[in-house]
Amino acid sequence: MVNYKDVSVSFGKFNVLSNINFEVNKGDFLHIIGPNGSGKTTLVKLLVGLLKPTNGEILIDQNIQMGYLPQKMNTKTNLPITVQEVIYSGLRKQKLIPTKKDIELIKYWLEKMEISQLLDSSMIFLSGGQQQRVYLIRALISEPDLLILDEPTSALDPSFREKFYHMLYEMQIEKKMTIIHITHDLTDAVKDQCLTMYVDQTIKFFGTYRDFHEFEHQGHHHV
Repeated sequence: MVNYKDVSVSFGKFNVLSNINFEVNKGDFLHIIGPNGSGKTTLVKLLVGLLKPTNGEILIDQNIQMGYLPQKMNTKTNLPITVQEVIYSGLRKQKLIPTKKDIELIKYWLEKMEISQLLDSSMIFLSGGQQQRVYLIRALISEPDLLILDEPTSALDPSFREKFYHMLYEMQIEKKMTIIHITHDLTDAVKDQCLTMYVDQTIKFFGTYRDFHEFEHQGHHHV
């Protein structure tokens, strides 16, 4: 589905990523970890087309639908957009006015994310955690073939994180969804069969979470 071939990214004299090579196949759940400034976000920005590699190439199945949640979402205070409008913009097919079926789907996801009361609320009045749940729904609602999440639980309360990751694993299994997930804390999200990548300008480890334990025991630690 995705293939990075000798990918490098430089900004001036600073090398952000060097010689990145890996593949992601349909149905994979890949957790990407590494210290601050290690190039994790740059890695996925390349995938969604927000950046271009300095060297190398990225091969992507052209038939796939992507869903993407950036690390930081900016809600402009002078733009009074509602929760419903934000989520509706994530649907593959949109009309001037949402259909009854569209509204029911949005309500279903709001209930699933435990914020059903916020349908008509303005985004500017929501807490950081509430906004993050809205943007998560926007990324998920079209059930993309490839879901890319950059620290999706950073503003979520701990009690909801476990439910959220359970939801992701359900979608991976039931919908055959491929998921690429950047995180600072594997303990919330990981299962033994998941893939794990440790990045620090280059790929230091790529394999199963079970094998990652051995990598950590050799003196490597994620932040």
